[in-house]
Amino acid sequence: MAKEEKKAKAQAKAEEKARRKAEKKNKAPKDHWFTIRGIRKEAKRVVWPHWRSSDRGEGIWQNTGEVVIFTAFFALFFVLCNYVITILLKLIGIGA
Repeated sequence: MAKEEKKAKAQAKAEEKARRKAEKKNKAPKDHWFTIRGIRKEAKRVVWPHWRSSDRGEGIWQNTGEVVIFTAFFALFFVLCNYVITILLKLIGIGA
């Protein structure tokens, strides 16, 4: 009888654990961004890049270079667009 009781207790415990797990899964995640603890927890999850390129991915310097080149390209693009539009407006007599 002792074995049957142990089995019944173990089964009840397993069912309770499964029920709690299902409740936890269905519960909406709490937003911990507005607490210091939540910010620290999220910062620990972040995979911070290395300064140099490695076999795991790009480094900070490579990413920074890409951003600078991208920004310079679009700055030049918009300056040229502005210049062309100004010339076209002057040709039709609207510009100063």
